Amino acid sequence: MLRRLLLLRETILIGAILLLLALIATRFPGFIAPRNLAGVFNDTAPLIILALGQMVVILTRCIDLSVAANLALCGMVAAMLNVAMPGLPIPVIIALVIALGAVLGAINGLLVWKLAIPPIVVTLGTMTIFRGIIFLISDGKWVNAHEMGAAFTGFPRAEVLGLSVLSWIALLAVAVFAIMMSRTPLGRSIFAVGGNPHAAVYTGINVGRVQFLAFVLSGALAGLTGYLWVARYAVAYVDIAGGFELEVVAACVIGGISIAGGVGSVGGAVLGAVFLGVVKNALPVINVSPFWQLAISGSAILIAVAFNARAGRTKGRIILKSAEATP
Repeated sequence: MLRRLLLLRETILIGAILLLLALIATRFPGFIAPRNLAGVFNDTAPLIILALGQMVVILTRCIDLSVAANLALCGMVAAMLNVAMPGLPIPVIIALVIALGAVLGAINGLLVWKLAIPPIVVTLGTMTIFRGIIFLISDGKWVNAHEMGAAFTGFPRAEVLGLSVLSWIALLAVAVFAIMMSRTPLGRSIFAVGGNPHAAVYTGINVGRVQFLAFVLSGALAGLTGYLWVARYAVAYVDIAGGFELEVVAACVIGGISIAGGVGSVGGAVLGAVFLGVVKNALPVINVSPFWQLAISGSAILIAVAFNARAGRTKGRIILKSAEATP
């Protein structure tokens, strides 16, 4: 039953994306050209990567509102490293920011696990702290394109088989998480913790540890995205990606990741991000007001939440009926 609901959600999302593309093509046919669609996917790639990390956190009944601040801090560190040590290889910079992002995520995870502080409170606090650290280490100054090396800014923009490296990294992340969530003990533990944490304890799963690992994964992806974002746009500053954490949560909710935990899929998170990416890129092309963009995104979130709530009530009724039939 649950699998059918997830497939239905993903089918509806695919249909909505195709319908949106068809409607836009009637006004601006060039939008659906392969080259332009590749550009839209490239614009959406950072959202896809972050949505994968947020999905894992939400599935464990937590939420990470610090992802954008984590991204900004790691991006600033990457830019400052490149300016201070121009000869530092790009793979080393990427490894360092992934490690830094994972450490920042681990801080969230430890506060939730060991001190039992609600995740929304923890990540609201660390979101502000991370932004403050950016100001301290940069003294409020920007790192601009002319200060960055050509290799630093060129790596995510380089094209391979018609797609940028940024897009390929997003696709690789999707493949890795699809395997992890469906084929590994960690993936099964994440679903078990979100579905019923009390039952998970009886099966030998350490709920706090799984939630901690979810935050670490989310932080690592935020660190990676920090470098990719700064290198692609060739600028780093305190307020980079301001408010982006809300888009990340929205992508997950639209993709069918239940805020109550335990329900969702990698495909759903990706489709939710792609839907928002198409909306964000398409509506300005056909001269739709930015206010309507917000309204459409907000409406999609409300519809998704209502769909999730209805599915939850249906599942509850089935359980009750099964219990009544058993006696």
